[in-house]
Amino acid sequence: MTEEGGSSGLTVLFAGVANLAIAIAKLVGGVMTGSSAMLSEAAHSFADTLNQAFLMAALRRSVRPADAEHPFGYGKARYFWSLLAAVAVFVLGAGFSVFQGVSALVHPREEHSPLVAFVVLAVALVLDGGSLLRAVWQLVGEAREAGVGFGRQLLHEAEPTVRGVFFEDTAAVVGILLAAGGLGLDELLGTTVFDAVASLLIGVLLVGVALVLGRQNGALLIGQAVDQELVDGLREVVVGTDGIRGAPEVLTMQLGPDQVLMAARVQVDPDATGRDLEQVADSVEQRVREAYPDVVHVFLDPTPESPHTRTGGPTVG
Repeated sequence: MTEEGGSSGLTVLFAGVANLAIAIAKLVGGVMTGSSAMLSEAAHSFADTLNQAFLMAALRRSVRPADAEHPFGYGKARYFWSLLAAVAVFVLGAGFSVFQGVSALVHPREEHSPLVAFVVLAVALVLDGGSLLRAVWQLVGEAREAGVGFGRQLLHEAEPTVRGVFFEDTAAVVGILLAAGGLGLDELLGTTVFDAVASLLIGVLLVGVALVLGRQNGALLIGQAVDQELVDGLREVVVGTDGIRGAPEVLTMQLGPDQVLMAARVQVDPDATGRDLEQVADSVEQRVREAYPDVVHVFLDPTPESPHTRTGGPTVG
């Protein structure tokens, strides 16, 4: 596993251990106090624990080397298992939270002293907050190393496993605050409505997280291109190679967090021989990989330049 993958593994492992401990504590607190929000948070944490197992599987399976059946490697396995993690958040966490909220509104339960719940939530806030800070620390470091902003790193550049941990832990922290707010208002006003409402809001929060993660990983799983800035950079490298007159089409696909495939249709001199084309292809591949190490596969479709396309500069499609 690469250094970046090892760091991601530690982030996922830390989150998984924290979530399991938190889930057990929330379940005990929810049963003792009769709080729907606490039980919803327990389901949320159990779902997050299952998610960490999916994300660990994603890290391990995606680093396997390419073989005859998978010539482009297993990088997309990260997106597949991360998509399953998003589904788990939606089905387990959000579904149970909404059920608890509706059930508590229709059939109000007697709530006991919330002291135990507040203690559990305080401990959970520390643990989930620590896991979130670990993910933020990694994202900030990677953004600084890549020379991009935090938002861009999070939404476009980060490994799906780290992105998943960030969103899940952010939802966990917000969910804890919602549960604490619902319990506090019920205790203050002598009602059980706000605890049920907090449970519903936790469910809505988890639906949002699941949709964001599912959409991102789904797009990458079916073959999403890299951002336009990288495509333009690749085109510049290609047309700057001796023997290339233009690059009307440059296609890319994200094979994994650090694996990109590039295929380009290039215009070459009509008089170029087979040996010339071979040398041009080798030169393009070398220059592309030197400029962008993440591009692990380079394919060229050479087309003789026709007279009417000769403009003295690169042809941009």
